[in-house]
Amino acid sequence: MSGRRAVFLDRDGTLIEDVSYLRDPAQVHLLPGAAGAVRRLNEAGLLAIVATNQSGIARGLLTEEDYLAAERRVDELLAGRGARLDAHYHCPHLPEIDGPCRCRKPGPLLYELASERFGLDLGASWWVGDRLRDVEASRLFGGRGILVDSGPVRPAVSQGEFPRVPDLAAAVRMVLAAPPLHYLPPP
Repeated sequence: MSGRRAVFLDRDGTLIEDVSYLRDPAQVHLLPGAAGAVRRLNEAGLLAIVATNQSGIARGLLTEEDYLAAERRVDELLAGRGARLDAHYHCPHLPEIDGPCRCRKPGPLLYELASERFGLDLGASWWVGDRLRDVEASRLFGGRGILVDSGPVRPAVSQGEFPRVPDLAAAVRMVLAAPPLHYLPPP
């Protein structure tokens, strides 16, 4: 398999502070070291892509416009520190309200969409998040996952199933130090 490599980043609790159902862009605050970590991914030529569940939309606690305003604020804060995200993907559903969907993490749809758009080798890509559901999709595609302990809820996982690090900066150091799997540079 050939294609570009990506690092799929959870948003709340991994990249920014988790304020629970974020509606107000003024509440967007990058976690310490997050901008530098994203900038290092940019410099290394890896795509930095946000994949996030936003069930607050289905619950009526925020609108799609609220989500997009917060997304723009994340991009502004990163740009101010010399970093960029290559794309944002989100699931607005909640199974109890909308029924099952393929886009709610750890479902495959958000990653399949990114792969189609960017020509990704998902087997050579990484998933980083503060909850098990943020990294479980790495199993589906043969990629690798890293759990960060920067979020408010610590995932319950068996020892060694996924590496655990204190924050996004440590996760990016691990990504950049690891040899790529299945990776062939695009022609």
